[in-house]
Amino acid sequence: MINPPNAYISIKQSSDGIYKDKGSKFIAKAFPVKDLADIKNTLGLLKSEHPKARHICYAYRLGFEPEETKSHDDGEPAGSAGKPIQNAIFSSNVHFVLVAVVRYFGGTLLGIPGLIQAYKEASAHALNQAEMITVEPEIYQQITFTYEQLNAFMKISKKQPIKIVHAKIDNLCIFDISYPIRAQQEVGLALEILKI
Repeated sequence: MINPPNAYISIKQSSDGIYKDKGSKFIAKAFPVKDLADIKNTLGLLKSEHPKARHICYAYRLGFEPEETKSHDDGEPAGSAGKPIQNAIFSSNVHFVLVAVVRYFGGTLLGIPGLIQAYKEASAHALNQAEMITVEPEIYQQITFTYEQLNAFMKISKKQPIKIVHAKIDNLCIFDISYPIRAQQEVGLALEILKI
């Protein structure tokens, strides 16, 4: 498995793009997504919003492995829709992104070069409209320690980039914490002091 980099680029929120050619309208939408379930839900919503659309083609890129990216032509000639959308994602160098293009047919065939151009331009427009953000991957961890160690842990959590996600404080304290991947070694060393 390829380890994620210390930081990667994604988009802050959904954005739109549009491309028109010979009466056909290509409405592109770029979405930040977390996983395959998120992608499926988003595509389902798009289909219900555009019931009269001829095609809804898309591509996504989740993580950093080659198999974590996919494109779909939705009935357009093979490679004429999904691949240009996917290439727009690669060109923007974004991760955890879905780009879907809703096509309304205008009555005139565009040919494969015309389709490639349309899907590429619409996708690039949506991504260019998006606000890019740098995301730092985090490690999520559950730690358990005694109540007597709580004060020592709180001191460590103030000095280290530790976020407390959830805490159950009793004789035995159970904390769900997160911290940036880049701080893994120093957080690990700090927590070792507590024998966690």
